[in-house]
Amino acid sequence: MNVTAYTRNGSQQIELGYESFTFSGGEEHIRFTSEAMDIEKICITARLVNSASIIQLFMAVDALKRRFGARTIFELVCPYFPYARQDRVCVEGEAHGAAVMASMINSFNFDKVTIWDAHSDVSPALINNVVNLAQGPIIEKHSELAQALRNKTLTLIAPDAGASKKTQNVAKYFGGGIEVIQAEKVRDVKTGEITHTDIYGSVTGKDLLIVDDICDGGRTFIELAKVLKQKECSSISLFITHGIFSKGLDVFNDLIDNIYTTNSVTDFENQNETSSTNINTKRNTNVFIAKI
Repeated sequence: MNVTAYTRNGSQQIELGYESFTFSGGEEHIRFTSEAMDIEKICITARLVNSASIIQLFMAVDALKRRFGARTIFELVCPYFPYARQDRVCVEGEAHGAAVMASMINSFNFDKVTIWDAHSDVSPALINNVVNLAQGPIIEKHSELAQALRNKTLTLIAPDAGASKKTQNVAKYFGGGIEVIQAEKVRDVKTGEITHTDIYGSVTGKDLLIVDDICDGGRTFIELAKVLKQKECSSISLFITHGIFSKGLDVFNDLIDNIYTTNSVTDFENQNETSSTNINTKRNTNVFIAKI
């Protein structure tokens, strides 16, 4: 979590230092150590990837408001909005996770909340004063990838119906005229397993970029890449805004040539803070990380 303060006359931008630890009972503690000053705005950037980080954020906001008072503008940047995939109640007795998380964030009355590439339209609709950064500006963080899209040297692949609108929007963002091919995964209704993937268009000899918001275990992209290779494409790249990669990165070996993502979920072994870091180590897939 990074906390940046802006002085009231706009002359200074200050990183606010803090100490934090977890009590033996599991409670999170945070204390800000910076000297008191005349602050106009505080911006908190947080990766909310587990319960501890969420509670730590709420403790930080309370501590900052007590220290700097009601006149201060508070903004939150949480690129990965937790519980975004729990955006509906599918079975009676479940919680609406996205609504619960949005309610908690709303209770702190942030003047602005910025999230990146929300999983669906549900989360932005639930959060007060929200800005949902679309995929186009996020892809810009990978300058070579963005330039390839502007040069129309890549064909975009929407991996399923849910990603179709986002993929079309990426094509429009980079000037239009980019070919977009729709894919569709077919599942066994009893087991939920992907039985096969249909591709609606020719990919032979083309350099492809699959675009989606979240990669967890990666099964959708693995099965899609197998089919694309069978159809003799030239190369396969994958852009994912939020890379969870719960099965690791090696599962993409010999299937996907390049993966472009951000560190919104994981710090990727605390790589140096650069705009785009290649963490290719002993694997056949190049992985490029844009830092938040």
